[in-house]
Amino acid sequence: MFDSHVHAGPDIVDRFGDDVVVVDAYGAADFDGFVLKAHYESTVARAHLASKRLGKPVLGGIALNQHCGGVNPGAVAAALSAGGRVVWLPTADSHTQHAAGLPRLCHVEPRVGEHTYAVPPVDPSAAEATDLVLALVADHDAVLATGHIGPEECRWIRDRAAHHGIRRLLFTHPSYTVPGMDPALVAELAAGGGYIEITAFQLLHQPGCTPAFLAKVAEAAGDRLILSSDAGQPDSPAPPEALGQLIDALAGEGLDRGWLEAAAQDAPTDLFLAR
Repeated sequence: MFDSHVHAGPDIVDRFGDDVVVVDAYGAADFDGFVLKAHYESTVARAHLASKRLGKPVLGGIALNQHCGGVNPGAVAAALSAGGRVVWLPTADSHTQHAAGLPRLCHVEPRVGEHTYAVPPVDPSAAEATDLVLALVADHDAVLATGHIGPEECRWIRDRAAHHGIRRLLFTHPSYTVPGMDPALVAELAAGGGYIEITAFQLLHQPGCTPAFLAKVAEAAGDRLILSSDAGQPDSPAPPEALGQLIDALAGEGLDRGWLEAAAQDAPTDLFLAR
């Protein structure tokens, strides 16, 4: 399998283990690689070294939060030019994260202030910067992930991504608390050509989330489904185990196991690795 969403230390919050621990967990589980994500630093260099240790692809990128000034084309250009493969639109510093009261950098260090970020139509003034970010992603044939932005922003990004010719679009856990989409909207976004992510973190930690609900989201995603762990928390299983638990839970709801396994192997491989 290929896990397209995992966190490791060091981080501003406690993690399951550092890059070496996480790499070795995937190696022991015979995974084909993974995507290393951090909310508050580029993971490009870390992923490069992790890939050397694993002997298989480990990809990194940048999330557009406060550490880089939000939707910042300069930060994106630097990350992609250094070999980054993923750009996540605002995650922990998205306006949705703030509204939901979920963890952010300002909770760790209040002196930095409660900056939040959005893209159109929530923040029309961000259109020019966001369009340049999308153009850079298209130029590098990288993956654009929507992060924690809201439903109307995801619709806008879907349309602008098509305008720029982006081939790799991932709607980041749309049924998670942020952005909190229902299966009908998930189906709409999947029909527009993007991939739909469901994570083991949702199963393990999302308030009110059940396997039955995630099964409905998976059905709405259809052949655009991607399963990932989004693990790395001290109170979660090791990331490979977490992803396996998600597959087991969805199979327990009557979904085809072969399809689910493909959503954790073939689909992410096509999105992140295929040329």
